[in-house]
Amino acid sequence: MTLYVDSLAVMLIGLAMGTFLGAFYFYFRARGNDQQVRNLIVPAIAIGLFDFVSGYEMSFTWPLPSGYNMLFGDPLLLFGLLLVVSAVMIYKNMNLGLLPLLFVLLGIYVLVGAYSITELGLEGKPFVSDNWFTSMGLYIADGIGALLAPILYVKPVGSGKYLYYIEWIILGIGTVFALVIGYIALNGHLIDFAKYFP
Repeated sequence: MTLYVDSLAVMLIGLAMGTFLGAFYFYFRARGNDQQVRNLIVPAIAIGLFDFVSGYEMSFTWPLPSGYNMLFGDPLLLFGLLLVVSAVMIYKNMNLGLLPLLFVLLGIYVLVGAYSITELGLEGKPFVSDNWFTSMGLYIADGIGALLAPILYVKPVGSGKYLYYIEWIILGIGTVFALVIGYIALNGHLIDFAKYFP
C-alpha cells in the first residue's frame, strides 16, 4: 500500500520561521542592531531553501483539488526564493535595488489568493468558518507585510523607525497564524494517517 505523505504542516512551520526572521529583520534594523541583522543571514538562507524546495514540490507534484497548489505552494516557493536572495544581498552588503518591489508582487499574489479563497468558498463560509478565519489571518497579514516591503527604502530613523515596527508587528501576526494552522494541521493529518493503522 502506498500512502500520500502530506507535509503541509511542516511547510506552514517553515513559512512561520521565514516570516519570523523577516519580522525580526525589521525589528533589529529599527533598533540599529546590525550584528543581530547579520545573525539572521544563515538561518534565512536555510529556511529560504526549505521553503523554496517544499513550495516547488507542492506546486508541481501534489494531487490537491481546487488549486491549493497555486494558493500555497506557489507563494511559498517564491517567498523561499526571495528570502534566500535577500539574505545573500544583505551578507554581501548590496543595495536591495528592486528586491522590495518583488515582494510587492508576491504580496499582490497572496492577497488575490485571499480574495479567491473567500469568493470560491475554499475554506468554508466567510466570517463563520474557523478555517476561513485562520486562512484569512495568514493570507492578509502576509500579503500586507509583503506589500509594505518598500519600507526598506526608508531609513529606520526618526518616524521611519515606526514604519519598521509596524512591519515587525504585521509579519509577527502572519507568523502566529502560520504556526496555529501548522500545528492544527499536524494533529489533523496524524489523525488521518492513524486510520491506516488500527
